[in-house]
Amino acid sequence: MTIEVPDVWPPKRERRAIARLHMPEQEAAARARNFSEVNLGFTEDMARLEAMRCLECKTPTCMEGCPVGIKIDLFVSLVAEGHFAEAAQIVKLDNSLPAICGRVCPQENQCEGACVLTKKGESVAIGALERFVADYERLSGLAVVDVPAERTGKKIAIVGSGPAGLACATDLAKAGHDVTVFEALHELGGVLVYGIPEFRLPKEIVRAEIDGLRRMGVEFITNAVIGQTTTINALLGRDGFHAVFLGVGAGLPKFTNIDGENLIGVYSANEFLTRVNLMRAYEDGSNTPIFDVRGNKVAVFGGGNTAMDAVRTALRLGAAEASIIYRRAEEQMPARVEEIIHAKDEGVVFKLLTSPLSFSGTDDGWLTSARLQQMELGEPDDSGRRRPVPVEGGEYEIDIDVAVIAIGNGANPLLRRNAPGLVFTKWGTVVADEASGRTTKKGVWAGGDIVTGGATVILAMGAGRRAAADINRYLATGDLSCVEFGC
Repeated sequence: MTIEVPDVWPPKRERRAIARLHMPEQEAAARARNFSEVNLGFTEDMARLEAMRCLECKTPTCMEGCPVGIKIDLFVSLVAEGHFAEAAQIVKLDNSLPAICGRVCPQENQCEGACVLTKKGESVAIGALERFVADYERLSGLAVVDVPAERTGKKIAIVGSGPAGLACATDLAKAGHDVTVFEALHELGGVLVYGIPEFRLPKEIVRAEIDGLRRMGVEFITNAVIGQTTTINALLGRDGFHAVFLGVGAGLPKFTNIDGENLIGVYSANEFLTRVNLMRAYEDGSNTPIFDVRGNKVAVFGGGNTAMDAVRTALRLGAAEASIIYRRAEEQMPARVEEIIHAKDEGVVFKLLTSPLSFSGTDDGWLTSARLQQMELGEPDDSGRRRPVPVEGGEYEIDIDVAVIAIGNGANPLLRRNAPGLVFTKWGTVVADEASGRTTKKGVWAGGDIVTGGATVILAMGAGRRAAADINRYLATGDLSCVEFGC
């Protein structure tokens, strides 16, 4: 594909006529059997031409759709002019993980969804441009590490190395504090490494972002389960930390509670993806214990991004058939449109308006089939979506060898065991002020999925940044009087 980039920005009328450029990707049949990244990224010319579609609005509504407030208008204009490294620095003023967010964030519902071009066409590909400048900076060796000249002497503990924790750690390290990140698992990155497959987010990208934090002076401690190996009180007391941020996510899988869910071959999506992603079950000769899906029929129950990740992973592991079973219609699926399209192109079978009733298996406990219920859409429920209701006589059975349950996650109860002073909701999430991240325990902040329940990477990062700003104010003034929590 030949790209001709104008020497100067075209008039706005001509910019509207430029069709949105779509990122090159692996051919579907090939990628469905490998774990290499699907999307291949823009070339320099593609990035410049796409950036020139921007109308340079006086009031950039795209920024209003960004949870971390990236200066989108400025970074896009720098891309159009070919100043890629400078553009990356502008993005990183507000987003410490641009290479990650450019790959996995739902821009269509955030910055791109707020772009004025959507009124008569397609938005600027802001996510693809963010990914491009982040990759350009990393691969060209032009990354600048913001190491503060002065240290404050204040110690901050970050519990969890997922997006909320990493964003909070970044801003606190820039302020000159001594930041230590505690991670329960043996590899850093939280859901970024155990939940998102290699073909959507290569592990090397996450490691590169974390290495940047190390160069800023952030310390990382793995295999540290706060609530078991140590407690929040010990961090604030014996260990001398002046503040603690909880970004432990929501990793407790939800199940359907139907008969047969304890059969061998039935996984939660968390377990399935963790064994594949973090424990490298996709590598030849791997010793990771996981049911061999090669040549077998795999059914994934759910309609979100995690369900898409699981079913596409099953294909790449060699499944003979990989299906999505979802109780609502396609237009109600919470997964990103891009992920649904990719799954279809790769050969995933979609069984929509279908709900599981039970699983059956052999006498020695191996899964063999699922009994399903055909559904139809009825009246809207509390979420505003039409409620799926059973079709009379719509029961039937299918043969499956592996089932993956991907219907959401809850808060891990481990934190509650040794966290006096914290208040939890009935769902097990931490009660915290939305604007500041303050909890009911003095010196403790929280943000991300452990507060909101399962959400997006960029929303978790926004929570981490807000908490970091409030921690900075607290450390400077000792004042906790402006909100109810922590007083």
